[in-house]
Amino acid sequence: MSRQIHTRFIEISRGVSTRLAEAIEACGPVRLTPRNDVPLCEMLCRIVAGQQLSTKAASTIWGRVVETAGDSSLSDHIAATDTEILRGCGLSNSKARAMKAIVAAKNEGLLDTGTLRRLRHDERSRQLKSIRGVGQWTADMISMFYFADKDVWPQTDVTVWKTLQRLTDKRRSTERTATLFAPHRTYLALYLYRIADSKPQET
Repeated sequence: MSRQIHTRFIEISRGVSTRLAEAIEACGPVRLTPRNDVPLCEMLCRIVAGQQLSTKAASTIWGRVVETAGDSSLSDHIAATDTEILRGCGLSNSKARAMKAIVAAKNEGLLDTGTLRRLRHDERSRQLKSIRGVGQWTADMISMFYFADKDVWPQTDVTVWKTLQRLTDKRRSTERTATLFAPHRTYLALYLYRIADSKPQET
């Protein structure tokens, strides 16, 4: 499947931008694999904790949260721990409160993976965004990487839209361009992440 999508993407992108077509071709096929080896509640908390931070900083802060939990369940620990202790791990007040809201939502049954898996991305997003501190970007990441939804376009992801814009036309809507790649827009995002990672750093 990933090879068929790769071939189709090259053909589509040739009609949009030679640079985009060449960049996608150079990547080779990409795979979409669900990263659901941890509870959804924990994955949501980790994504929220790492928002707008470098990978290294996000990993450091999350490591501190996990360390403070000790042998306790992480969700139980977050629910029972004072917000100030969570802030001591490096979390902002809003992120600490969001994590507590996520755990509360889990306890209320709003994070049942079986139910969420059966929903369309827009429906799943609405349910996730009803939780304090969970926005569209977080909902997109969960649909893409936890549930492996094949047709999610994370328009609010700066890396994704800036990379697509750089490879196409700044006057062209990136959302409109992404529509050409439906029903596999998640794969387009994966290509763009890989392209961004391989781009030499400017000095």
